[in-house]
Amino acid sequence: MTNNLMGIIVSFIFVFSIIGLSTVLSELKVFGPEGSRKFIHIGVSNWWLIAMYFFDDPLWASLVPLIFVFLNYLSYRFTIIKAMERDHEDHNLGTVYYAISLLILAYVTFSLNISYIGAIGILIMGYGDGFAAIIGKKFGKHKLKIYHSYKSIEGSLTVFVFSLIISLVFFSAYTTSGFHAPIIFIPASLFIATIATLLEFYSPLGSDNLTLPIGISLVAYLLIQLV
Repeated sequence: MTNNLMGIIVSFIFVFSIIGLSTVLSELKVFGPEGSRKFIHIGVSNWWLIAMYFFDDPLWASLVPLIFVFLNYLSYRFTIIKAMERDHEDHNLGTVYYAISLLILAYVTFSLNISYIGAIGILIMGYGDGFAAIIGKKFGKHKLKIYHSYKSIEGSLTVFVFSLIISLVFFSAYTTSGFHAPIIFIPASLFIATIATLLEFYSPLGSDNLTLPIGISLVAYLLIQLV
């Protein structure tokens, strides 16, 4: 219990440090509004590594994201944390979806003792989706319309690359038996990277914060079960 309690304390210090740093850098004009949001988006995803280190119980692991489901919703309604909210886009619940994904995957994967599966989904959401927006905005010259917005091919390639790297790292480090062989986890990682790219591309209005981590974690779990 002591380790779990320490995990809660470290978790809140970590998350609010990311938010606070983003706010300061935004005030100093180091980041624009989108850069500030993506700094938080990418940074907070690393909380999963803290969770893997400290928590050994699904309820303890779920407590932090559960609290942030409510905090993020309040911030979305009343713009409490300006560094992570979008102006004039009250239809985008991306920050709330983010916390919901953490909550669902924390409870499910820690219950099944496969927290590394959750790590694949959450870090692909954090790094893949986060850097896709940054790269797409800065270098995206080839854009395709999806629903009522545009997404760039360059951004989608960024999702693919980060998804591939993250999948390779966690499959090689945590899986055992036949799946641990490169001839298995390399094609599996390529498959996951492809699915992640499609999920990110076709999920509008922040819903990729739900579809990407949960969908990818489910695919990763099913792949391992098949081997």
